Amino acid sequence: MEGVPTYRDDGVVLRTHKLGEADRIVTLLSHRHGKVRAVARGVRRTSSKFGARLEPFTHVDLQFATGRTLDVITEAVTIRPYSQPLAGDYPAFTAGQVMLETADRLVAEEGQPSATQFGLLLGGLHALTHGTTDGPRTPTMILDAYLIRAVAAAGFAPDLVTCADCGEPGPHGSFSPAAGGLVCLRCRPPGAAALAAGTVDYLQALLAGRWPETRGVPDAVQRQASGLLAAFVSWHLERGLRTLDYLVRPDA
Repeated sequence: MEGVPTYRDDGVVLRTHKLGEADRIVTLLSHRHGKVRAVARGVRRTSSKFGARLEPFTHVDLQFATGRTLDVITEAVTIRPYSQPLAGDYPAFTAGQVMLETADRLVAEEGQPSATQFGLLLGGLHALTHGTTDGPRTPTMILDAYLIRAVAAAGFAPDLVTCADCGEPGPHGSFSPAAGGLVCLRCRPPGAAALAAGTVDYLQALLAGRWPETRGVPDAVQRQASGLLAAFVSWHLERGLRTLDYLVRPDA
């Protein structure tokens, strides 16, 4: 492809689709170019040099040739094969699948820089496979930390301090995904969840990345927070995350 403009970037493979008999369309969240869809030619052939490097979860360094409709991947070098450790840990694998789908949905525009979302996804996958800065945590807890921080970076963090409807300062004892977070007694809509003691503090710790404060949190608090975050993210993405149906939770 001589004479064709090229560029280089690193990214995480989100998903792939078959194209023709031997090619694939690879969707990545890249460091500097946001979401990129590109063609990987011949990767489904057994003789392909980099087919295995373009599987979901892989952090890879890529060279692209600019195309008319889709760019073409001309070189791929694995940086971190997160797919390998995740393949042997099904709960972590299912949590990682939710992360990939969330990143795909939150970064809607192709080619728009999204370094914060890229960093959060990479950090989440690293925590799933190598532990957090404060030691190991369950896959569900790591996923919840990723979800709340990713939606916050996208501009719709849950309100965990004041009433999401009227703005009255807390503390408040109810949470409504549709309202956008905590709600006071006056604004509490039907179906709002009554919060267990400690749930708000736990959610605030996840949002801020204060891992030491998540140590020893009761299972009941973790389960409630996880359910609220799943409902919150699904509501604000306007349709549910398909991969949440396969998530392995500690109480499953």
